[in-house]
Order: sequence, then structure tokens, then C-alpha cells
Amino acid sequence: MAAEQDSLFRSADMTLTQLYVANEIGREVVSALGELGNMQFRDLNPDTSAFQRTFTQEIRRLDNVERQLTYFRQQIEKNGIGMRPIYEFSDNMAAPSASEIDELAERSQSLEQRIQSLNDSYETLKKRETELTEWRWVLREAGGFFDRARGQTEELRQSIDSSDDAPLLRDVEQANGSADAAQQSFSVMNIGFVAGVIPRERMGAFERILWRTLRGNLYMNQSEISDPIMDPEKNEEVHKNVFVIFAHGKEIIAKIRKISESLGASIYNVDENSELRRDQIHEVNSRLQDLKNVLGNTKRTLDAELTQIGRSLAAWMIVVKKEKGVYQTLNRFSYDPARKTLVAEAWAPTNSLGLIKSTLQDVNDRAGLSVPTIVNQIKTSKTPPTYNRTNKFTLGFQTIIDAYGTAKYTEVNPGLPTIVTFPFLFAVMFGDFGHGAIMALAATAMIYWEKPLQRGKQDELFGMAFYGRYIMLMMGIFSMYTGTIYCDVFSKEMSLFPSMWEWEFPEGYNSSNPTSLTAKRIEGYTYPFGMDWRWHDTENDLLFSNSYKMKLSIIMGWAHMTYSLCYSYVNARHFKSPIDIFGNFLPGMIFFQSIFGYLVFTIIYKWSVDWYAVGEQPPGLLNMLIYMFLSPGTVQEQLYAGQGTVQVILVLIAVVQVPILLFLKPFYLRWEHNRARAQGYQGIGETTRVSALDEDEDEDQPHANGRPSFADSDMDGGAVITQDIDNEHEEFEFSEVMIHQVIHTIEFCLNCVSHTASYLRLWALSLAHQQLSKVLWSMTLANAFGMTGWIAIPATVVFFFMWFFLTCAVLVVMEGTSAMLHSLRLHWVEAMSKHFIGDGIAFEPFSFQAMLEDEMQELK
Repeated sequence: MAAEQDSLFRSADMTLTQLYVANEIGREVVSALGELGNMQFRDLNPDTSAFQRTFTQEIRRLDNVERQLTYFRQQIEKNGIGMRPIYEFSDNMAAPSASEIDELAERSQSLEQRIQSLNDSYETLKKRETELTEWRWVLREAGGFFDRARGQTEELRQSIDSSDDAPLLRDVEQANGSADAAQQSFSVMNIGFVAGVIPRERMGAFERILWRTLRGNLYMNQSEISDPIMDPEKNEEVHKNVFVIFAHGKEIIAKIRKISESLGASIYNVDENSELRRDQIHEVNSRLQDLKNVLGNTKRTLDAELTQIGRSLAAWMIVVKKEKGVYQTLNRFSYDPARKTLVAEAWAPTNSLGLIKSTLQDVNDRAGLSVPTIVNQIKTSKTPPTYNRTNKFTLGFQTIIDAYGTAKYTEVNPGLPTIVTFPFLFAVMFGDFGHGAIMALAATAMIYWEKPLQRGKQDELFGMAFYGRYIMLMMGIFSMYTGTIYCDVFSKEMSLFPSMWEWEFPEGYNSSNPTSLTAKRIEGYTYPFGMDWRWHDTENDLLFSNSYKMKLSIIMGWAHMTYSLCYSYVNARHFKSPIDIFGNFLPGMIFFQSIFGYLVFTIIYKWSVDWYAVGEQPPGLLNMLIYMFLSPGTVQEQLYAGQGTVQVILVLIAVVQVPILLFLKPFYLRWEHNRARAQGYQGIGETTRVSALDEDEDEDQPHANGRPSFADSDMDGGAVITQDIDNEHEEFEFSEVMIHQVIHTIEFCLNCVSHTASYLRLWALSLAHQQLSKVLWSMTLANAFGMTGWIAIPATVVFFFMWFFLTCAVLVVMEGTSAMLHSLRLHWVEAMSKHFIGDGIAFEPFSFQAMLEDEMQELK
């Protein structure tokens, strides 16, 4: 019997299959299945460590190639070289051949050695350039330091002779003296110096440490280097200072050197003689010029190599990722030494089995093997993974549901109704034709320029919006619809049709001194769609719209939860569990409708009666609902005849459902279990659902019983053999079932109240959005339109841009995000809790397409 067509209403029908693959074509088979991307392989070697698996050496080799490619990418990004995008490669989905992998491994090894050699040479030369640059600055600045120091020679001698505790060198006014005398005094007094360069931010700490360590017995000169110097280790420019420190004695000089080096200073050799120092500067300049020439050649060579690598790097990374995925999947296979075959188990959509078999047949034909790849279809009680087929439009909505939990296999998928209910509930809170149009236009632009935007870089916020572009489109369209119902466009009225109200102007009415006016309804005419635009800017607009939207929110919440509760009936029918229908669905539905279904009825009934025409005040429904339970049978404000009796009956019906919810299912299951035991059969409650990812207890020999041989097949790639696998069952526990049912009953009864009240957020956010939009209009464009004279023109332009920017940033983005989150909560908590089981396991097939998408995101 052919499998049913897959739909979004339920997960696709899945089959557990066994594959018997000849060892010679194992890699080709897995590559072909990776191209299809519709098989989730199970691990048949759970007790084998990663280092003991069959293809560990191949994976290690690919890990090394992947490391080399990552190194190339880091160097390309470091040097600011462009890399060819992955989408420019026409054959980026093709599985790599073994020869391509071998060639790539050899090439990446030689390229890594060359790039590392060029990189090391460049960094060494760059470091040497930095040292020469700093040395040149020290030689330049040291001349001034020595000139100032020579002028203080006599003062230095007097300072030393007068007091041993006084500082060795002091800052005094410069005195004229000969250079020969100064140089002779340095040698006579055994005064040495240390010259070097230190980062500017460490200069203060450097001075304090020297002063405290040497007790002031030093003379220090420093100056700032005007140009920043490149630090080759940090690969950034650093501001530094040149310093020269004069001190007495070799021990103090050695201590200054150690302190300088500990703080990251670079010490350089400087000659005291001005002539020799001038020769040093010429030598340094000459060496710097030669070094820059070599650096330029090295940099050009390195950039050329990286540019060449960048043209193919993205494709190489995809090839290696695919090959690594193939061997990781092969490590999940078990090896049958008797037949020299690889045995695999995998979940696959039943409708895809024909395509899988034809693909395997093609691989066999290309390999020229006479032994076919056997597809063994297994019957098992294991719960298959959940796979919902999606397209570009439905993917975003399904992701919303999967973010909360994965649906159980073949249960009703909440993603299908979410396509309509999610944007609609959003639009109820966001209802404004203008704001909805902005959102719809933005989504349309993202859809129209989908490919270029998908290939470009995206930040986190825009990436989320782009991923949900179809959700945004639906939210914008529904917001335009509800905005038309609310008669709101940027907080102003939409006069699409003639109003059903007309103003009554009293005699002597003066527009310059207006008074309160009353509108009169036109007899025989009703506004054809939505709210009448005359309600805008009236004194009782808020009173009317609040009452209308609050009651409408209750009706929408009741409808949303009612159809969600009906899905629990659909699930019970599908899983053939009548006790869930009679023990959960029916009493729950009766309880819910007896209270809140009745409340919705009273709302609609109250709307349908013209209370002022019959000469009565409209009754308050909130008090009616409260006294319905606090004082059954008592009606303070009558809505209809016989109201008290009806409410007493409804309360009794609702109360009776509570013990039914509590006890019917647990005691029925116990009775069914005991009856089955008495008849010698296994109890109904002993069936357990086993995860698709759990392993069998006899995993070491999973196919010892019933394993087919090649002789049993039809000798083609489409051979299908059916096999049964029995699983053990756990005992029925009445206490566990009873506790679970008590929790379910308490949650359901309390949530009926809290969830219905939760839908009032539809009214609250709609009111907040409308009022915020009015405030923004009155503070911007309303002020501009009220101006006169020449100032009105530029003021209107300025206020318009302010209004438009704040509308997009605050009312569309921020308010839209808030309404979207509230709509999300109404689906996750209020609606899905009525039927969603959510203990499924997501289908994660081995797919090259998924690898490509992940790699493209990393390469952006």
C-alpha cells in the first residue's frame, strides 16, 4: 500500500531501514545519500570510543587539512584579502572524489609550509623594522639629553661631594661648559646611562618604581615619540616614549636595566660622542631603507599567495567538511566480517524510499559491482523522529513551533494553523493600516532581493528579520486588515465609506467657540466594514473602543483555545486511545464551554440587543460571571429570561466534569490492565514508547536474528526485506498514572481561567499601540501643521522626518517586536497546552545541503 502524501498537518511517515553495503563502495554510498539528505543514521557502535572506530585515521587526516584551511582563512582575514564567495562555485554540492581529497591534502600541506615561512620572515623583518625605528628615535632624542646633561656637570660634582643622601642629579638651570669637560666628568665620576623606549601608558609607573627603588639617585630625561610605532606581537600601533637615565655605579645601572625590561621597555646602545652618534643614525637609516624594500617584496609575495588561495578556499572547506561528514557517518556503521559488508540503520521518510533505492542502484552500477546494496525495511515499536516537510514560506512558522518543542511523531503539527493564527493575533494587537503597510513593504523588499541579501553579511537583528521575512509579510498584511477594521492609519481615521453618524449642530453654534456636540445615528444605514471612522477623536472614543476590544479579545481567546482543544480529540483518534476522548477531551470541553463558552454567548447576546430601545441598562457581564459561582441562581442584572436556572445548570455540569477528569482515565486503565492480566495477555498500560535514538539492549548483536543474506534478495539495489524487532515493555503503575492525571486536571481547570484572561493582552496592546501612535502624531506633525508663515515649511520637513523615523523605530520595530512576543506566548502557552504532546525527537538527516548552509553562515 502506497504511503500517504506528506503534509504539514502531521509529520511525514518514517521507516527504520537497514542498509547492507559492500565495503568497497561504502564511501560512495554515504556520499550519494548525503546528496539526497533524507536519512538519519543511528550509531551502531555506541560502546566504541572515537579512537577505536574504523575510520579514525581518515578523520584525523581531514582534521589536519581542516586546521590548515582555517589557518589560511585567518591569514586572509588578517591581511585584509578578499575571499571568493561560496555561492560563485557552480558545483559546490558535488561530493568530492578520493583523488580530489588526496590532492587537496598534499596541496594544503605544501601551501601551509610556504605561508608559514613567508609569515615568519615577514614578522621577523617587521620586528626588526620596529627595533630600528625605535633605535633611530632614541639616537635622535638622546643628543638633546646629553647636551642638557653636560651643562650640569659641575653641579653634579658639588651635589655628590656635599651629601651622599642627596639625589645624584638634579634639575637646575643649564650652565655653559665644554663637551670635553662633560665627557671627562662622566668617566671620572663613574656615571653611566640607560637609553631606550617604553610604552607611554607605563611611563608613570616606570618613574615611580625607579624613584622609590633608587631613592632618587638618578637623573631621567624623556620625550614623546610623535608617531605611533607598530607592535609586531600585538599587531597594533602603540604610542611610546624615549627615555635616558643617568646614574652612578654599575650596580645601579644594572638594576635600572632589569626594571626597564620588566616593564616592557626596549634598551638600545647609544654612544656619548656626537660624531659617533651621527654615524649610528646614518647606519640605521640605511638599514631601514634596505629593510623596507625586503618587507615590501615579502608582503607582495605573501599577498599573492593568499589571494591565489582565497579563490578556492571556500570550495576547499566545503569539500573537506563533506568528506569528514562521510567518514563520521561511516563510523556509525557496523562491520560484518563474514560477508565483508557494512551494516547501517537509518530513519528515512517512507515516501523517499523509492528515491533512495534508485540512488543506491546508480552507485552500484557506476562501481560495476554484482553485489547489490540491500535495503532492509524494519518493523519496530521505536518512536520515529519527527519530520515536517517545509518550504521557504512555511519554514519560519515551523521554526516558531519547534523552538518550544518537537511534536510527537504523527501528532497534529501546530505549525499548520500557526501560519494564520500567529500573524492574525499579532495584527489584533498591532492593528494599523499604515504601520502594517511599512512592515509588509519591508518584508516584500527582503523577499524580492532575497538572493543578494542572503549572500551578504547580516548582523543579528537583520538576520532574524530576514529569516522571518515571510512571517513579517503575513503580519504586515494582517495588520493592514485589522487596521481597516479599527479604521486606523497612522492613528488617523480612514473614511472609506460614509459614516453612520452625523453631527447635530444646535442653533447659534459658533465654530470659533465650540461646545460639546452629539452625533445622531442615520436610520436604516449601518457602516459596512469595521468601526465607524466618526468615533476618532470623540470624547467617548476610548470608552467605546475599550469595551469593544476587550470583549472581542475574550471571543478570540475562546475560539483559539476551543479549536486547539479539538486537536486533542484528533490526536486521540489518531493514536486509537478512546479513553483520552472520554476521560480528557469530552469532560474538558464540557467544562470549558459551560463557563467560558457561556460567557462568549452572553457577550454576543448583549451585542445583539438594543438595550436603550427596550428601556433597560446593559447588564455587566463581569459581575454576572463572578456571581454565577459565588451565588448560583442569583441574577442582579438580568440578561434574558430564565438566566438564573441556566447558570445553575451550567455550574453543576462544570463541577461534575472535575471528578470525571480526575478518576475516569486512571481507573479505566487499571481495569483494562487487570482484565488483560486475568486473560493472560499483556496489559494495555505496558506499552512503552522508546526513543528513536535509544539503543537496543542487544546492541552488540543487533541483527543476530533475522539478518538477510544476499542470496535472499532479488540481487538489485531495490531489494526490500521486512524484519520485526521486539522490545520489552515496562509494568503498569497505577500511582504514576493517577498522579499524572491529578496534575493534568488541576492545570486544565485553573488554566481555563488564567488563559482566557491572558487573551486580554490583545486588547491592552492594541490600546497601547493606538494611544502611542496618537501621542507621536500630536507631538510631531500636528505641531508642524499648526504653524503659519515661512517657518511652517522647514518645520514640516523636519517634523516629518522625526515622525517617520520614530514611527519606524518605535511603533514598527519595538512595538512590533512586543506584539510578536505576546502572540508567540499565546500560541506556546494558551493554545498548544490544550493538545500539544511535544515529546518527539527532531529528524536530523545527514545532508550536504545543511552542511553547506552552515558553512556559508561561517564564511560570511
